[in-house]
Amino acid sequence: MAVTLLLLSTIGHGFAALAFLALSGLIVASWRRRPQGRLLGLATTLTAVWAGSAALATFGSPLPRLQLVAEIARNGAWLALLLYILRLRLAPGAPFPLPLRLIRALATALVAGLLLLSVLSSWVPASRGLAHSATNLFLLVLATIGLVLTEQVYRSTRPEDRWAIKFLCIGLGGLYVYDFYLYANAMLFGGLDLRVWAARGYVAALVTPLIAISAARNPEWSAPVGLSRSMAFHTASLLGAGIYLLFMAGAGYYLRLFGGEWGDVVQTVFIFAAAMLLALLIFSGTLRARLRVFLAKHFFSYRYDYREEWLKFTRALTEGKPGEALCDRAVEALARLVESPGGAVWLREGKAGYQRASHWNWADLQGAEPADSAFIRWLAAKQWVVDLDEMKTRPDLYGDLGTPRWLREAGDAWLVIPLMLHEELLGFVVLKHSLGKVTFNWEVSDLLKVTARQAAAHLAQMRASNELIVARQFESFNRTTTFVIHDLKNLVAQLSLLLANAEKHKHNPEFQADMLETVESAITRMNKVLAQLRRGGGDTQVQSVALADVLREAIASKQAFKLRPELIAPPGLRVRAERHRLERAVGHLLQNALEATPQTGSVSLRAFEDGGQAVVEIADTGSGMDEEFIRHRLFQPFDSTKGAGMGIGAYECRETLRALGGNIEVESSPGQGTRFRLTLPLDNNASSGGDAA
Repeated sequence: MAVTLLLLSTIGHGFAALAFLALSGLIVASWRRRPQGRLLGLATTLTAVWAGSAALATFGSPLPRLQLVAEIARNGAWLALLLYILRLRLAPGAPFPLPLRLIRALATALVAGLLLLSVLSSWVPASRGLAHSATNLFLLVLATIGLVLTEQVYRSTRPEDRWAIKFLCIGLGGLYVYDFYLYANAMLFGGLDLRVWAARGYVAALVTPLIAISAARNPEWSAPVGLSRSMAFHTASLLGAGIYLLFMAGAGYYLRLFGGEWGDVVQTVFIFAAAMLLALLIFSGTLRARLRVFLAKHFFSYRYDYREEWLKFTRALTEGKPGEALCDRAVEALARLVESPGGAVWLREGKAGYQRASHWNWADLQGAEPADSAFIRWLAAKQWVVDLDEMKTRPDLYGDLGTPRWLREAGDAWLVIPLMLHEELLGFVVLKHSLGKVTFNWEVSDLLKVTARQAAAHLAQMRASNELIVARQFESFNRTTTFVIHDLKNLVAQLSLLLANAEKHKHNPEFQADMLETVESAITRMNKVLAQLRRGGGDTQVQSVALADVLREAIASKQAFKLRPELIAPPGLRVRAERHRLERAVGHLLQNALEATPQTGSVSLRAFEDGGQAVVEIADTGSGMDEEFIRHRLFQPFDSTKGAGMGIGAYECRETLRALGGNIEVESSPGQGTRFRLTLPLDNNASSGGDAA
């Protein structure tokens, strides 16, 4: 039997070594730039080393010196990772709480003590018995510390972020629970149970996919958190878990009864796998969603508890600071009504039509819709919630409605919900398919319609408030500009008078000539500034413009920078625009790119034709921006990260392009650079030479 257990132990630990080795390779390839990724890679690598050393231990005690050192290093790496994650949960600069500092000190002392015991047992044979007992005790305490830290990591994570961390906590919790049982049993009975030890490798291999899932998930993603509507959900969940455990216990008993020499090991592995599967089912958002739908469909006269749903929806729209991330919250609140895992919202942006304003768990859905398109007119007239699946199977229900190409290509799109404000279409929301396989019927349609009107009212109020704030800021800015113009006019008048007097009373001809030249130059410069300020409030003169000439002039105006942008632009590409405003818009983005890029980096300016439009791309390898800054601050007027900036450059660029029927898109990542994509309608009637007045 001992030979069989040794063989099983070797096979199981071999599987675990291969699994963690493969996981280490994946982590090194994808997470090498993150501190927690490096710690995770170190922990998985040391776990692979530990499992490999255990697989090679074919003779003697199951805890030889090399294997003990590898296990100590493995435990130390996992504890370091958990402590680092807890550190990230604290505010910047905040010290570790006293209990965590004590746990960290105890874990460090235990690791050092275990290493000392491994050396002592090798050099002093008489102390091996005592050293083995102390080693089991220390490893038991380390497993306890691991369980405590795992629980603290899960508890300190926000509910909406647990989607990315829960599998890591389940996997590490399973490892530490098994270690606790192993070493507690060793302390009680004076030695390790070889049957429990033989199954340890299989347990480690089983948790590898859980750790891999957490490693692959982006911690910034959010996930739907299921909320029960009544006690029926909890009762059904507990009843199902109890029945499952009864079946698994019976199956484990028969495996042990008829498994012969392998029965104990097979039973241990089976029970552990069954417990891990139950934990996965409990944390499964899809299973919870389907259970809620089943209970609502078969045990209640109506699917929704309307009081509870309305309270949750209103709370979601009004929580947080006024207007902050309201678009995100509106999409999330509508999505949760039908158990949808993601969605996006489109709002009307004047002449630019309906542009995507925000999203929730659906960053790759892009598109824009003209304000006068057939799809928009149909939504505004019918005010229906469109079921895209039903539209494919029953097109007769929707008449002549045709969906946009970008919406047809979105394979996971399910519902289109119009946001009606009185009789005006403020925007629309597109949702993903339901996790709980919610059936779209009249009840779901009515609930989505009324909640969409509530969301539209909040969004309209937010937009009106923002526009009022911007109008007041521009009013203050215009008042300041008026004062500047008045001061400049007075200064020009004074200098003109000085010039006239100097011509009558000159004594030193050379000095007087220099003075006249200097004063005349100052007057010329001030008049230019005054003319530019006056022209800024007048009507723009749209004309046919050679795009390559505008880009060259924008680059020429940035000669003060040592970094020289690269220009690629065909000479025949023409657009209709106000030349100076377009040059100023491109120049502002180009200057931002040059300021954000080190001298060793690169900045490129490229123009080309795509889909009947002229496209200008400004790309740099600078510091970049995160998605939060792009969505909420980049195009916000009077919001600047520069000490002397006014914060209206990017806003003016976007408004200039939209006034010309174009648009601006941004792709950026911190540390990876930025790419601005400007689109303008082509001037197909332009002459081949020169700008048309």
